[in-house]
Amino acid sequence: MPANNLQIANGRLIDPGHGVDSNVDLFIAGGRVAGIGAAPGGFSPDRVIDASGLIVCPGLVDLSTRLSGIEPELAAAVAGGVTALACPPDTNPPLDEPGLVERLVWRSKTLGLSHVYPIGALTQQLAGRKLAEMNKLTQAGCIAFSHAKHPIIDTQVLFRAMQYAATSGYAIHLHAQDHHLALDGVAHDGEVASRLGLTGIPVCAETVAIAVALQLARATGARLHLARLSSAAGIALVRDARRGGLAVTCDVGIHHLHLSEMDIGYFDSHARFNPPLRSGGDRDALRAAAADGLAAICSDHTPVDEDGKQLPFGEAVPGATGLELLLPLTLKWAEETGLPLSSALARITCDPAAILGIAAGSLAVGSTADVCIFDRTAPWLVKPETLRSEGKNTPYLGYEMAGRVTHTLLGGRLVFER
Repeated sequence: MPANNLQIANGRLIDPGHGVDSNVDLFIAGGRVAGIGAAPGGFSPDRVIDASGLIVCPGLVDLSTRLSGIEPELAAAVAGGVTALACPPDTNPPLDEPGLVERLVWRSKTLGLSHVYPIGALTQQLAGRKLAEMNKLTQAGCIAFSHAKHPIIDTQVLFRAMQYAATSGYAIHLHAQDHHLALDGVAHDGEVASRLGLTGIPVCAETVAIAVALQLARATGARLHLARLSSAAGIALVRDARRGGLAVTCDVGIHHLHLSEMDIGYFDSHARFNPPLRSGGDRDALRAAAADGLAAICSDHTPVDEDGKQLPFGEAVPGATGLELLLPLTLKWAEETGLPLSSALARITCDPAAILGIAAGSLAVGSTADVCIFDRTAPWLVKPETLRSEGKNTPYLGYEMAGRVTHTLLGGRLVFER
């Protein structure tokens, strides 16, 4: 059934990819943007959404969302304004077979809550030995390939994977962390880890892996995206590579823009991440890289059950829920750095869409009407019962956030309304 005609009235429309930031109405017909500012000829709205005092922007695009249970996590996505998300391959079982990818795509389309874009496994079973059948996985719906946070110890395997990907035009997303240098580490190799007696992961675990990936990208011509960078030195390598003409992209996790090793406190397992939270200087470099557009921002949404966090720090499962915190934490970062709202929203809309190569993050006339409407200043308390994700694991439990989604539209359909 075609979507109803909708008019989103009186809002501040921000479309970062097209330089739009003004108080104009948005008109939607047939699931697509039909007009901006002025209604198209013959348009008659079936519903008018009054967005007075609200921001209207493209639906958010997330570069990494783990779907432990697809229905609650997609419900969390639309509650957070996320209308398109990339799912990494470290599912159970891994996304290394076309049938698994097809089922994921079918299930997400059946739910109709958010567009899901699978990222396929680079090797079979993510074991780092035999290449996965990338061509068949692409036909099944994969948009890129990754090894998630599983190491590829044999560099020859990675070299062959990137050669094949370059030949076929596939993008490679890599988590830059050297297996041997990070082995058994659980925190940043710095002052806090030393004080708490935790095994550290040095910054060179990231920079060595980045250097290898960049060299292989130069040698093969593969499209390389470096995921979830955590250090100032890592950011510097990417910046230098781009200045040298290499078309490499990168992103940072939203929690790494706000937290540092100091937030571990006294073994707070909610602050255990992979890669780890690093020094304040590293955090500042990540914030600067996102501010100047070098890095996109992602939620790195990793829902973990309570049993996975109620363990000693070194044994706890790394990661935090992020879909419903991506927008308010991005707004908080923008306010603290003095970044224009349009630029901040670009890092979670059009920029990640461009990295993924998908038609999203835009409100141009004719584009699919995936829309996020939010109240920039609305306060809300982060509590387990306010999070729709099955994962209640976040360092921000008990904190008050500013910025809350009021409506989310997917293809012109209202899929969330507060």
